[in-house]
Amino acid sequence: MDSRTISRRQLMLSAAAATTVKQLKPQQSPGLLTASLIVDRIKAHVGIPWRAQTVDKIVAGLPTTPVLGVATTMMATLEVLKRCVASGLNMVITHETPFYLHQDNVSDLQGDPTLEFKLNFIREHNMALFHFHDHWHARKPDGIAIGMMRELGWTKNADPEDPRRFTFPDIPLGTIAEHIRATLHAQTIRVIGDPKLPVKKAFASWGYISRMPGIDQFREPGLNLFLGGETREWELVEYVQDSISKGDAKALILIGHIASEQAGMKFCAEWLRSFITEVPVQFVPAAEPFWTPPVPCA
Repeated sequence: MDSRTISRRQLMLSAAAATTVKQLKPQQSPGLLTASLIVDRIKAHVGIPWRAQTVDKIVAGLPTTPVLGVATTMMATLEVLKRCVASGLNMVITHETPFYLHQDNVSDLQGDPTLEFKLNFIREHNMALFHFHDHWHARKPDGIAIGMMRELGWTKNADPEDPRRFTFPDIPLGTIAEHIRATLHAQTIRVIGDPKLPVKKAFASWGYISRMPGIDQFREPGLNLFLGGETREWELVEYVQDSISKGDAKALILIGHIASEQAGMKFCAEWLRSFITEVPVQFVPAAEPFWTPPVPCA
């Protein structure tokens, strides 16, 4: 790829990662701190019983891998892994699967050149990848919800019992949408509803929204804004359109999956630092995958 096509945002992300590592104070020798020991500490501190059936496990690399540095990220794309290696972070804690399926099953991609390239990169750089999804959401309170609430500056608007619920003083939908876009650098945010709609109560289903309970959550009495990452357009999106067409004063904002959960993994790095002190722990953001013509994401 021509270097001129690399977005300014990508360069900023790489520069920020390098700067953060340089600013870290000298750490203790990593010694025998391994990927499995990091996972054991996560299990001990997450505050809920560890599930027997879960995607939360080491999905690439060996449990015995010596850890030199830990990265948290929303999605362990190859581009993210390259930045982790450049920053000396060889254990990656990713919220979403690195292998294109939530359950991390790649049996249908055996021999695929893109998958093989990624796996070889992980092996060559002695990396370990830990998929950390179920328990980070199940934690009390939900780690993703806390991170997003804080990033958006909505702590005072949040329900003390549920950081996914917000109350606003009749703020116009367009104003809220622009705040989200600007704060989260969400270049492809999508909105359904009247921009002038005064928003009173909102509910966030960060990440992917399934048909159910998505429709049930959207039609909750008193709720007039539903926030999320992504959903199928022939399911919840169509339902929202029909609901508004029949006269309901409601709205939907879709931010994009990565942008709608990313701050939760930023908070995860902060949480990990409270019990992992031997090596650097750093948040490595994943770049938004889409751009809108005529100008690529900046």
